[in-house]
Amino acid sequence: MKSIFLKALYAGLLIGIAAVAYLSVDNAYFGSLLFSFGLLMIVSSGYYLYTGKVGYWVKEKNYLGVLGMTLLGNILGTFIIGVFVRLMQLPIIVKTEALVELKLENGLIKVLLLSILCGGMMYLGVEGYRKAKLETAKVLFVLFAVMIFILSKFEHSVANMAYYAIAGAYSIKSLIYLLVMIIGNGLGAMGLCYLDKTIEHLDQKKSIES
Repeated sequence: MKSIFLKALYAGLLIGIAAVAYLSVDNAYFGSLLFSFGLLMIVSSGYYLYTGKVGYWVKEKNYLGVLGMTLLGNILGTFIIGVFVRLMQLPIIVKTEALVELKLENGLIKVLLLSILCGGMMYLGVEGYRKAKLETAKVLFVLFAVMIFILSKFEHSVANMAYYAIAGAYSIKSLIYLLVMIIGNGLGAMGLCYLDKTIEHLDQKKSIES
């Protein structure tokens, strides 16, 4: 579990850095491209990011402890980056405060649905990376998954942990919203993983029968 925590901490740091890069530019397309660096480093290095791991709860046994440790490491990693940004008084703080304020104005149902969609995109990005044989395809799967969730304004729980930390947005309301995002990301990722598992089972059954 210690190894999982450290890999999750590393992933949290990378997402925090990716968030800083995204917030530091005005062009959303370029910003989302920069953000993808974080996920590319995570999947290529085998680090533990909640949104990239939660979908596989459908296939794995005794996985709850892994997810709990992953969340803990991700939270700490993004918090550390947020503290650094606030200590350095970077200009992105004001921008992030405005972004978080807008996010917290959304209704919880909308946040849940946006989180489900984001969870699905993250699963597709990670699963695409795992299945692709060409290195270029691996990179494109991750890159487009990230760009789609950012440009579509889907809710990524770990990215939002970073935004909260940078903005210093700690309240009961922000905690509730984060919990909804965590649940939504899980539902989206596990839903698609379950579909993949079912299709694989049906294909195997068909192959045996034929």
